[in-house]
Formats: sequence, structure tokens, C-alpha cells
Amino acid sequence: MKKIIPLILFFMLFLQSCWIKKRPATIRKKNLEFSEPKPVVTNTVNEREFIKKLVKKNPNLNKYTLAYIEKFAAIAVQEMHEYKIPASITLAQGILESGRGRSELALKSNNHFGIKCHTGWQGEKVYHDDDEKGECFRKYNYPETSYKDHSLFLTQRKRYAFLFEYDIKDFKKWAYGLRKAGYATDKKYPVKLLNLIKTYHLYEFDAIKKGYSFRKRKNSSNKKDNTSKKQRKKLPKTHTVQKGETLYFISKKYGVSIKLLQELNNLPNTILTIGQQLVLQ
Repeated sequence: MKKIIPLILFFMLFLQSCWIKKRPATIRKKNLEFSEPKPVVTNTVNEREFIKKLVKKNPNLNKYTLAYIEKFAAIAVQEMHEYKIPASITLAQGILESGRGRSELALKSNNHFGIKCHTGWQGEKVYHDDDEKGECFRKYNYPETSYKDHSLFLTQRKRYAFLFEYDIKDFKKWAYGLRKAGYATDKKYPVKLLNLIKTYHLYEFDAIKKGYSFRKRKNSSNKKDNTSKKQRKKLPKTHTVQKGETLYFISKKYGVSIKLLQELNNLPNTILTIGQQLVLQ
């Protein structure tokens, strides 16, 4: 009996070691695919003329800030017309958050607004030290997508809803409202935004009416629109909203504009709920 006991113990240890080796490894789930088509900007808001006038009045203005305004003013105005966020606020935030487009987050990740990953983000991620070490930030292929995501970020979160009750030209209320809603922890955040808006006359972009001061850039075409019409014929009639999906994500997935989706589904804003049925055509 004494000889049998050591044999039993040896056999049990052998089986345990085999089980440990054969245990399946933990599989890390990959991020869901985030659709990000190459942007096509076809409009201008006379950026160069605007910059020339500014420099003529004040030759000592920061050249990097001026270059940033020239590059992104039209996009900010475009977002204003679609989402009712003052272009002056969007531009000032972009300049401030991206360090005039020269921060590491902006240069390497095209994140111009310091937007962190948050729950439901489906795109690429990068990690930087901010309020805490190694925080997760969103990464984009194009800076234009960062502008679009900034608009969606403000319109889809309830804590920013009160901002849209302000006059679109009241950039002062918007600046202090962003701080109140918790967009930034810096107590001087509103003052910094207002200094940029006033110094660089960004408030002038808030007065641009839709379809009025825009002119088509050279070599623009309607091929993209024609392609979208052909794609719509092959679309399913409806789409069920899944966890983490945004109206922007769905619009790019099916090639249907956000505005059309809102019209087809009588959506007052871009907020969606899981399981919601959207009509696509």
C-alpha cells in the first residue's frame, strides 16, 4: 500500500502539468473596423484674403496659427452649417488643443481636439500622458475626420446639450459653456479660447451663411455624388443600430449622407440608441 501512494501522487502531478500546458491562451479582441474614407474638401471661405487682411493689421501674429486658420477654416465653417457649432469655437479649440497643429497628438495621430477614447470608440488608439499617465486617445487617418468627430462628440453627449440653446454667434457663452460641461480641466480654458477668437478675428467665420460666401475650388467634380447614387440602389432598406455605432459611422458604411439619414428618419440630432431601426433609402 505504501508503494502505491507515491505512484498515485506522481500520476496526479503528471495530469495537472498536462492540463496547465493545454489551457487555451487568453485571446484579446481586436477593435471593430472604423470606416474613415479620404476626405474631399471642395469649398473655400476666402481664407487667403482673410489672412492677408489680418497680417496687414498686425504683422506680428503667429505664423503657425495663421497657417492653421488658412488650412482648416473652411472645414470649421462646413461643420458649423451641419452641426450648429460656431466655427470660431471649433477653430479656437483646434488651435489650442493641437498646439497650432504641431503637437505630437496632432502630427502623429491627426487628433486636433484631444478627444480621448471613451466607451464605444471603434477606431485606432494611441496613448499619451495627459491628466494621468498613459491615457487613451483617438487616432485618425485624416485631420478632417478629427473635425467631424469633434462635432459628433459635442452633439451626441447630453452634458453639452445646453450649449445648443445659445446663439451661434455668442462665442463667449460657448467658450465658458465648454468649461462648465467639463470639456477641459484648465480653469483658464475659456479665456484662452476667447483670446484666440478676438486676436485672430475668428468670429468673422460665424457670420458666413450656408451657400453664400463659399465658392468651388478648382478641379472639383461630382463623381463622388454619382457613385453614392449608384450605391444606394444596392443598399438594404433598413439598418439596426449596434453598440458603439454613430450616425457618422453608418453614413460612411452605406455611402448615405448624415443629413439624408436625419431627414429619412426624422432625427432632430445625431443621437442614436442600440436596436434603433434606421431607414436608409
